[in-house]
Amino acid sequence: MKRKLIKSLLIISCLLATVVFASDHCTDPVADWQPKEKLKLLMEDKGWAVNRIKVDDGCYEVKGIDQNGHKVEAKFSPASLKLKELEIKFKDDGSVSEYFNR
Repeated sequence: MKRKLIKSLLIISCLLATVVFASDHCTDPVADWQPKEKLKLLMEDKGWAVNRIKVDDGCYEVKGIDQNGHKVEAKFSPASLKLKELEIKFKDDGSVSEYFNR
């Protein structure tokens, strides 16, 4: 009996985890997507050197170097081009404070 309860709890927790992680994906209809080139130009205007833009989990994923010379990986909504997620790999002299208004 205890084993069945543990298995049931494990299955339920996996299902709940799937629902939570699914919210990170973009769900914009493909008909509403803006061109990747437009996103590339927006990022270059902000000083980024864009290495690659691909579709990942329904989002545009951009990899490149930001205006401060740090490696970046960002996810954008393909319809609105709004930032959904940003990962920065700082160089040795990098700091989070570079990204906040002083």
